[in-house]
Amino acid sequence: MTQQPATWLDERGSRCPQPIIALAKATAQAREGTVLGLLSDDPAAQFDVPAWCRMKGVHLLAAMPAPDDGAGTAFIVQVPNTSPKQ
Repeated sequence: MTQQPATWLDERGSRCPQPIIALAKATAQAREGTVLGLLSDDPAAQFDVPAWCRMKGVHLLAAMPAPDDGAGTAFIVQVPNTSPKQ
């Protein structure tokens, strides 16, 4: 079962690159291990979000239909642990 997001970013109605910008800002401000949700109805998000997560080392936990029966896709991500490994 996927963890529940601490915060949802509702970017439905926004087009590229705004959903990725919102996700980048939220992950930069979140603590390590925080789970965030992004709602987007931008068709490009299905490609952009996974690619951005790979590039930034953010864990994409799930992509599924929006949980509120609204339009778009819900992307669940987890902010990585950036502490140096010992």
